[in-house]
Amino acid sequence: MLTDEFQNQVAIVTGAGQGIGYEICRQLAHKGASVILNDVDATLTARATEMINQDAGGRCYGMAGNAADLSFIQEMVDTAVREFGQLTIAIANAGITLFGDFLSYTPEALHKVTETNIGGSFFLAQAASRQFIKQQGGGSILFMSSVTGYQAHKNLAAYAMTKAALQMLAKNLVIELSPYKITVNALAPGATLTERTAQDGDYEQTWSRLTPLGRPAYPADIAQAALFLVSDKARQITGQSLIIDGGWSSISPSPF
Repeated sequence: MLTDEFQNQVAIVTGAGQGIGYEICRQLAHKGASVILNDVDATLTARATEMINQDAGGRCYGMAGNAADLSFIQEMVDTAVREFGQLTIAIANAGITLFGDFLSYTPEALHKVTETNIGGSFFLAQAASRQFIKQQGGGSILFMSSVTGYQAHKNLAAYAMTKAALQMLAKNLVIELSPYKITVNALAPGATLTERTAQDGDYEQTWSRLTPLGRPAYPADIAQAALFLVSDKARQITGQSLIIDGGWSSISPSPF
């Protein structure tokens, strides 16, 4: 159902060709926002953009590219301003997971994970903030952390480190960005049933058993929280990280 809750809002969402990022874009567009939808996969970008525009009347602009590349990050910001007049929301959803035993983890893998998860998020926030300040109207930044940034998880030392870093980044940027009326928060999803995790045939059953509320999250569960944190309803919330895991982190049973 189309609404106008985000009328005149313009968002960039990275890593949004499917899963959580796609659902965030879809909900934003349905609620009146104009959206720059990014994914590194050009096919996913085109398909996702077309699907949203069919339902939301052309409010989505697809941009395939590497969300950790500084020149491409600036291109997304410039495109948002050129196509829609301004930028008001930046959601750094792009990230990669490279499982690996700590004792054999390679420098190449560590660099790739940190470049995308930390670097891409940091520099999207930086580029977006510069645009927000230029516009003099404030703005909202949202980082996509993870429950693994709170609780240890086997073979995810590097990934967990990057996700914990995003929580601290959200808190630290309060000092520098609050004078410009820019809010900065983070979401920390737990197990979520997406196209990627569904490739594991046991995923839903396993996490339904391990999650106190009886099922893994769906992308809509995460997207609804994301939209709240970048909405006018959350203008007094900044520097916070919200866990969405059906209670898993309270008891933390391992899937291994």
